[in-house]
Amino acid sequence: MSNPEGSESSHFDVVVVGGGPAGYASALYGAAAGLNIAMIEKGKLGGTCLNVGCIPAKELLETAAVFRTVQHASMFGVQTGTDSPGIDFSVTQTRKQGVIDTLVSGLAGLLKHRKVTVFDGIGQVTSTGATKSVRISGGASEATTITGDNLIIAAGSVPRTIPGFDVDGTTIVTSDELLSIQQLPARAAVIGGGAIGIEFASMMADLGTQVTVLEAMPKIIPGVDPDAARVVERSLKKRGVDIRTGVMVSGHETIDGGAKRVSFGEDQSVDVDMVVLSIGRRPFPDLLGLDAVGVPVDERGFIPVDEACRTSVPGVWAVGDIIATAQLAHIGFAEGMVAIRGVLGEDPQPVDYLNVPWCIYCHPEVAFAGHTEESAKEAGFDVVTSTHKFTGNGRAMIVGETEGLVKVIAEKQADGRAGRMLGVHMVGPWVTEQLGQGYMAINWEATIDEIAAFIQPHPTMSELFGETVMALTGRALHG
Repeated sequence: MSNPEGSESSHFDVVVVGGGPAGYASALYGAAAGLNIAMIEKGKLGGTCLNVGCIPAKELLETAAVFRTVQHASMFGVQTGTDSPGIDFSVTQTRKQGVIDTLVSGLAGLLKHRKVTVFDGIGQVTSTGATKSVRISGGASEATTITGDNLIIAAGSVPRTIPGFDVDGTTIVTSDELLSIQQLPARAAVIGGGAIGIEFASMMADLGTQVTVLEAMPKIIPGVDPDAARVVERSLKKRGVDIRTGVMVSGHETIDGGAKRVSFGEDQSVDVDMVVLSIGRRPFPDLLGLDAVGVPVDERGFIPVDEACRTSVPGVWAVGDIIATAQLAHIGFAEGMVAIRGVLGEDPQPVDYLNVPWCIYCHPEVAFAGHTEESAKEAGFDVVTSTHKFTGNGRAMIVGETEGLVKVIAEKQADGRAGRMLGVHMVGPWVTEQLGQGYMAINWEATIDEIAAFIQPHPTMSELFGETVMALTGRALHG
């Protein structure tokens, strides 16, 4: 990271605390608008997403996808030898780190090109008056104090843990440690069946680990449309994953060989070599010193903000995982841009959190935007739905991945016909790359008739979205 030369005290238009997606998006967007920006980061540029989150997790999931492809190569007539494919996870980790290092280096270069001054250390807010002041400790910028006309707090989050499950980095891990292990365990318990937990379970199961998922809620990946969630659950079970829902974890004990016996439910237990804590992330205001400067923090650790990401203190914004919105990197990007537009006095349009895109990279993938069928009805809409499966899609058959479906929810008009699209939910091959047109249609409040008029290229996975929409007009081709 760079460190400004000269005086230990420098003044900026905006000081950004945190160099993850929300922080660096704020810095880059502000610099592009001509603002003089300082950014403080205590760890590596890119924060959780680049270093111990989105990027490394998807890299390991891609390794699992390559492994599946090799395993099933014979169905395409490709002979790979008589031996079963193996996995050298240390090579996987080396490749993963190479991707991370390249992206972090690229981000550093972009920040430098935009003339963002990056400070290395922990930023503690010491004043929020007309001039904001931040003292930096630790790192290369030790004992530096900087000031700014505006302050954007993007301090991010850390993994949540469970009392009694002390993280040791080997037998009990969070996402931070799991993404850097050099050898996969033979048996693992994933505590938490949300998006992150299911991604980990999918990856490890595909690479040979016997996985048990323990989820307190009645179903896995809460918030996902039930039709899509069921497809994922069936696929995981077919691949040997033991999924236990509606159970609480009560403790663990060490047994022979250093393994763990995890207790859950009504006197049930499972013996594993690794426990993966995947129960979400908590905001991390711990080092900011906000109590002393009047910036409120709620009982859960979040900084309260209005729809424009402004705190109750003039000139102070908060964005990303530190506020109580969905902890997605691309939402952090959007919030960072909203904050900068607020600094510029541009009256920014707030983020529409209902209609943001969601992507889960397990196998099969999940992607969605907008209402589920249930939430649309709860919001007072009379709805019509259409669902089509990938089993009949030509491209899905070609690549040998026909699990999944596309479901579209639309507002039912007075004449009974489908009107505005309210939600789109996909589960299946490459759906994270197919969501774009559905997401745009929802946010543009497009009608089913308008969307159905668009031509889908053939043969593609995206034809299934077009077919699902066309069915709601009453004139489907193949449905």
